[in-house]
Amino acid sequence: MYMSIYTKGMPAFIVEFLDTPEMKRLTDVGMHCGCEYADFPIYRGVKCHYTRFMHSIGVANIVWNFTNDKTQTIAGLLHDISTPVFAHTIDFLNNDYMEQESTEDETSVFIRNSASITALLEKNSVSLNDVSEYSKYPIADNDTPMLSADRLEYTLGNGYIVHGIELQEIEDVYNDLTVVKNENGADELCFSSVEKAIKLVDISLQNSYWFVSDEDRFTMQYLADFIQCTLDDGILTYADLFTTESHVIGKLQSNSDSLDAWNNFTKISAVSSSTEKKPYRYSVKIPAKKRYINPLVIHGSNVVRVTDIDTQSKEKIDAFLSLDFNRWVFEI
Repeated sequence: MYMSIYTKGMPAFIVEFLDTPEMKRLTDVGMHCGCEYADFPIYRGVKCHYTRFMHSIGVANIVWNFTNDKTQTIAGLLHDISTPVFAHTIDFLNNDYMEQESTEDETSVFIRNSASITALLEKNSVSLNDVSEYSKYPIADNDTPMLSADRLEYTLGNGYIVHGIELQEIEDVYNDLTVVKNENGADELCFSSVEKAIKLVDISLQNSYWFVSDEDRFTMQYLADFIQCTLDDGILTYADLFTTESHVIGKLQSNSDSLDAWNNFTKISAVSSSTEKKPYRYSVKIPAKKRYINPLVIHGSNVVRVTDIDTQSKEKIDAFLSLDFNRWVFEI
């Protein structure tokens, strides 16, 4: 699997955390926010079901590879511990579709309520406060468009699993990285060669366009509205959203009032759009969080953003940022 490129052997202290119930739960929480349960062509040829468990291990291994710091690595591992089923779809449910951070505040609660995780933290002489907010560690997390372990992992992960990029290409990009001080004086992952920096921009933009596509935005809002109906009707409880996707789907399939609606959701395979709302049809007009990466690269004796020296990368990113979502999207 592609994650083997991230570090030479997973640290033993990380392996212990993987057996906790809270981490095991993430083996049944997907990275694609429930969209993978619909029938869009992009999901039909994926190499495997990409989960928050896989992503979390990948982030931890990247952090360890570049820092050798136990606390930062554990923070990276636990950063998605509170992710609900269907992930960012629940942010849509919470009307947080632009920031998509509405459930992240629960991270410390999940850790504190886990006897097994708190015991392992004590064993490793790491405090809860030091691992409950991974954004304090810039190698683990930082703001768009900077490059962090979290952003790098899902970019390379989706590149390999979804977009069919060859493992050797992924490895070549990863092995070109080092750590430097960025323009703000903080540590940041940085490319040694312009070629590899440009390659990452191209891979990341494949994800960027997909994450804001009509299909993605429509599906997440559709699923969020469907879940809200099941919560209102007592078919699901809010606590169910913090179990597993198998559990939630099982409840939806076992109730006659939600079974047909779930089956209809899984058959959605195409959408269209219009400047005017279609009467009598479920339609959404919703903006999107624009994720992208403008990585650092060593250029001569300087460290610069790749867009400062590569015109095509700048044009590609600018084109993405200029996308307009002022249209109604509906199923066809």
